[in-house]
Amino acid sequence: MQLLNSPEAWIAIGVSLLFIAAGLVMHRVFVKILKNGSQEPANHD
Repeated sequence: MQLLNSPEAWIAIGVSLLFIAAGLVMHRVFVKILKNGSQEPANHD
């Protein structure tokens, strides 16, 4: 494959994998926050 020999293709693949990894980490953090709920008392004025 000629496409995988170009450095631009590998940069695009790396950036895509980085965004996928960041999305998975953020998903886990949001799920953890939503399952545990807010630990701080609500401050209603």
